Amino acid sequence: MTALLEVRGVVVAFDGLVAVNEASATVEDGAIVGLIGPNGAGKTTLFNTINGIHRPRSGSIRLAGQEIAGLAPHAVARRGVARAHQVVRPLNDISVLENVMTGACFGRDRLPWQPAEERAASVLAQVGLAEKAEEPARRLNVAQKKRLELARALAARPRLLLADEVLAGLNPQEVDEMLGVLREVRASGVTILMIEHLMQAVMGLSDHVVVMDHGRVIASGTPAEVQADPTVIEAYLGDPAAAARLLETVR
Repeated sequence: MTALLEVRGVVVAFDGLVAVNEASATVEDGAIVGLIGPNGAGKTTLFNTINGIHRPRSGSIRLAGQEIAGLAPHAVARRGVARAHQVVRPLNDISVLENVMTGACFGRDRLPWQPAEERAASVLAQVGLAEKAEEPARRLNVAQKKRLELARALAARPRLLLADEVLAGLNPQEVDEMLGVLREVRASGVTILMIEHLMQAVMGLSDHVVVMDHGRVIASGTPAEVQADPTVIEAYLGDPAAAARLLETVR
């Protein structure tokens, strides 16, 4: 596989506080990559920098070989990056279908009304919300709103989907169902970079895992490699001795 996203030496700082410190990572085309780390590790800031909310102080972010660091969010979207946010904010007073149409109208292709409606209907079927198309978005439950957020991002026809804790707030059955949807999204040709705190889920889904702590990338590899990395275990436990004891129990 070839690299779709290349992050190299990215630094993001706010009033002297370095939130992302020389972060580097590669996302291969067609892969699902998990981005994990303790709270405050810099994961969301890195996401915000990839999709143009923050401008990096230094470093490079390349999508399919083209520099996107510093571009505005709408310009990044038109290059083929879409985001499903952790905190879903649907347009409550319009229909589910119309919510998804906004992604098609303002995404990579900037579709006019009729083609946007057709794409939105197709995406709703993909995420299992076709029967809710005409309902106001406010009537959806939490799991359905998560699917709506994902559908709106997919309607933009992204090459790269930034999935920010799309499993948060779901019960075990809903998590399993969403994992199935994400696998189908990847099978449709969309590369996924996801932040997730459900370790069992992200390890079972991802081809590759990147771990951040205190703004730095501290490990990168297969799920098995990352789970056995003492630096990663220490970052989560905060105790080198505890990390060593845990490693001994799983060897």
